[in-house]
Amino acid sequence: MPLTAILVEDSRTIRDNLIPALEELAGVHVVATAETAQAAIDALALQASWQLAIVDLFLKEGSGLTVVRACQGRARDRHLVVLTNYPTPEMRRRCLALGADAVFDKSTELDAFFEHCLGYQAP
Repeated sequence: MPLTAILVEDSRTIRDNLIPALEELAGVHVVATAETAQAAIDALALQASWQLAIVDLFLKEGSGLTVVRACQGRARDRHLVVLTNYPTPEMRRRCLALGADAVFDKSTELDAFFEHCLGYQAP
């Protein structure tokens, strides 16, 4: 059974390419998307069944860090992964300190990202 996910990404092109790749390569079904921090927080609150949040840091409005912070009290079976073009050591540290499970570079770490998402699948 695929993981249900919310994708927080402001680029339509990236969403359009990432969603089918997530389904095919990682067994992830995207049930909602958001382009702003507030829309993401609202989607995460409304979609009771989400298991994975995939969050970009730079959004049309607000920051992905706000979304990560808003998810700090999430249940243990809900995972949050940051997928960004800005994975500096400091930004990785901040994301992990706020509760992200992992941080991946969109440009160079997609294979590792998909592999990580596969790891969330129930045996």
